[in-house]
Parts: sequence; C-alpha cells; structure tokens
Amino acid sequence: MKEKETKMLTFKGKEYPCCASLTMGVIGGKWKTVILFHLTDKTLRYSELRKEMPTVTERTLSLQLKNLEEDGVIKRKVYTSKPPLKVEYSLTNFGKTLIPVVRAIADWGHEVIENNEV
Repeated sequence: MKEKETKMLTFKGKEYPCCASLTMGVIGGKWKTVILFHLTDKTLRYSELRKEMPTVTERTLSLQLKNLEEDGVIKRKVYTSKPPLKVEYSLTNFGKTLIPVVRAIADWGHEVIENNEV
C-alpha cells in the first residue's frame, strides 16, 4: 500500500500541514485574536490596546503586535512630526479578511456564556 504524501503549505517562510493550522498559526494563542477583535472597527494606539487588555504584559503585547505585523495582518504607523512619539495599529486589507473569523469566534464565546454550556 502506497502512503499518501502530505503537501505542506508555506506562508511567510513557515510551513503548515493544513489550512486550519495556517490560520491558527497566524491568529492563534491567547492574545492575537483579542488584539484583532479590538482592531476590527478602529485604529488604536499602543496605550489604548493596553487599556483594552489590562492583563496582558507589555512584553507579550509587543511581541504579539510584532508577529501580527510580520504576517501582514496589522500595520504600525509611527508619527514623528512632534514629540511625544505616537504609534497607531490598524488592520491591513489582508487583516480585514480575518474579521469574519474573529467575529465567529467572539459570537461562539457569547453563545457559550449565554447558554452556560461551560
């Protein structure tokens, strides 16, 4: 019997065994989806994101923002015209394609809470 060869998917230099794995590689983890949820309808400064997510550490937030930026999901705009330095984060057009996924995740969470199915 011949074994079927699994074709790996490549995105931004990383390999994934399937589409679901690729998606979770981009948005998975405790904070990436939360960041995307907060950026769904608006642009936020770093300090505003911190206020929306008070339990995330500064290091973790910075790393997750960097990862999302590297994957092309969010964009970081730095304003240097006058002090203090101002940095804003927003979804890229590519990142906006994740809005239905993030909304579906949030809707499922609401449903679980409303129905006490935990």
